[in-house]
Amino acid sequence: MESKKCEYSKCERSKCAFTAIIGRPSVGKSTLLNKMCGEKVAIVSNVPQTTRNAIRGIVNREQGQIVFIDTPGRHASEKKMNKKLMEVSSRALQEGDLVLYVLDASRAPGAEEEEIASLIAPLADKALIAVNKMDVKGADLNRAKDFILQKLPALNEERIFAVSAETGAGIEELLAALYSCAPQGQPLYDEEYYTDQDTEFRISEIIREQAINRLRQELPHSLYVSIEDMEFKNEGRELWVRAFIIVERESQKGMVVGKGGEMIKAIRLASLKNLKNIFDWKIDLDLRVKTGKDWRQKDHTLKKIIDR
Repeated sequence: MESKKCEYSKCERSKCAFTAIIGRPSVGKSTLLNKMCGEKVAIVSNVPQTTRNAIRGIVNREQGQIVFIDTPGRHASEKKMNKKLMEVSSRALQEGDLVLYVLDASRAPGAEEEEIASLIAPLADKALIAVNKMDVKGADLNRAKDFILQKLPALNEERIFAVSAETGAGIEELLAALYSCAPQGQPLYDEEYYTDQDTEFRISEIIREQAINRLRQELPHSLYVSIEDMEFKNEGRELWVRAFIIVERESQKGMVVGKGGEMIKAIRLASLKNLKNIFDWKIDLDLRVKTGKDWRQKDHTLKKIIDR
């Protein structure tokens, strides 16, 4: 592990690191990832545990390449889906060259924070800390620092950074430190890549984002999106997509459709607006709703939507 003394002018294109982003739900991991990458890589919502997969975002700079792995927020629960999400973040922690631990400066550390800190303690030599939401009222950097230094005594205080994923404050200093700590290595992706997600996954995530942001009081975790069919038309200039928003119970379908079909229409139009900013093709979206009874209790369904 290299120290922060690396002279950037002498290590052009020589750094490469997989960096696992970990933190409890709603600390702003996905917003931070998007800000660092300069593009929309991960969907964002106020609903806890919106992220269900190990989302990769790629930053290319003169110093080299950092591949971030955004993980689901760690939350103490014995539910089958939550256990599956915890496995995703634990795997990323062990496989990453670096670990970026994100805390919420506006919230006092609790039991979940202590559990995460205990996971990171043995990995302190490859960990950096982002104390996020410094722009939020009640943000307390000293409280977060005291907690970190108590729980991670082997961590150098210089690796704690105050940031705001919303405004971008502190992001450049954080990225500089990550590059400084990254091991030597050649880029794994071409420079034009900012994520390695395939088209089907990105479309399904955008639809899910728009759905949960409109149904967060009713169905935040009871739905997922399945792309049933995709086909390029008009000599590759248009992509036709048939997608289903899948809920657990028949009674929930009406909430997604809405009165007179207004809700699903709003989800569809908002999804198309977001997809227009991501893809060069015109997208024709056929969006429907169906029931996948008790899908959160079925191992094969959880594997399908999380391990991809």
